[in-house]
Amino acid sequence: MAAPAVAAGLSSAENMPEAAAEPTESPAEAQKRPQFGTRFLTDPRQVFQHNAWDNVEWSAEQEEAAQKKVQENSQPLPAEKQEEFDNRANEYWNDFYTIHENRFFKDRHWLFTEFPELAPQHKPPRDAEENLLNGEDVPSTHTDTEFPGTSASYRILEVGCGVGNTVFPILKTNNDPGLFVYCCDFSSTAVDLVKSSPDYDPSRCHAFVHDMSDTSAGYPIPDHSLDVIVLIFVLSALHPQKMQNSIDRLARLLKPGGVLLLRDYGRYDMAQLRFKKGRCLSENFYVRGDGTRVYFFTQDELHDLFFNAGLEKVQNMVDRRLQVNRGKQLTMYRVWVQCKYRKVLAST
Repeated sequence: MAAPAVAAGLSSAENMPEAAAEPTESPAEAQKRPQFGTRFLTDPRQVFQHNAWDNVEWSAEQEEAAQKKVQENSQPLPAEKQEEFDNRANEYWNDFYTIHENRFFKDRHWLFTEFPELAPQHKPPRDAEENLLNGEDVPSTHTDTEFPGTSASYRILEVGCGVGNTVFPILKTNNDPGLFVYCCDFSSTAVDLVKSSPDYDPSRCHAFVHDMSDTSAGYPIPDHSLDVIVLIFVLSALHPQKMQNSIDRLARLLKPGGVLLLRDYGRYDMAQLRFKKGRCLSENFYVRGDGTRVYFFTQDELHDLFFNAGLEKVQNMVDRRLQVNRGKQLTMYRVWVQCKYRKVLAST
């Protein structure tokens, strides 16, 4: 089905991180919601009947127009300006959370549909458990015998947790008594907001400040100890040259059989097309009006990052979504990439 020729609009898309575009739904609605890729727009006249339509095929003309728009605004800023945004990245994100606190992002209950590894009672694959029980897991390089969540049987880490819009739905929904959730963010302001929430439970969660691009900085978790790592619209905030080392470091934290889950911006997403001249840092990498940065991925780029880190593909797909603001009669073409990569099991 070709994308219908209807006007697009979201005036703040250039200046805001991913947030308003995400579907808003209750936990009960999330339980009923099918995975994306199941709601198709077959009649353009029905476009405003739902909030979103999945896998909206772009016409050749629409793809060509997107490429042209990106090319027109691809002149990079001077090197000294780029360096300034890199050096002050922490300051810009702290300012963002100071201004918006916990009012900006919506809780992501859709995660349990797309990533059942986060849902209650999920257990690792049987062969992974057997390898661990047989002592075939790689020994931990952590020097301490105790760390937060030492006694947990299922450990999840979210990198780039913001104010907890992924972490808190997990803690509220997943009743596994062996669950322990770690969450970190580049912004100390964001982490303080997480810890100050009434939903923060130190017996089940540990929040800490961490710069994932600083691969010399240690995590408060042993290597080879995590079942799941979650990256939701966070890898795109890193400088492209720092992405591979960051993923390599995260991969070491996973158990054999553990999975890395990602959702992030895809190439030619509406947010990319709305950037004006003077916002490009390098190819497909931009700075927003508030100083925060964003990269727009292809599936192949993400596959290479994960494959080079020793992870094997379970899922790598593009969600070309047509989102609808029925009140304002606006349509917004979003392009997101969703990935699931697994750490190779120890050979028997």
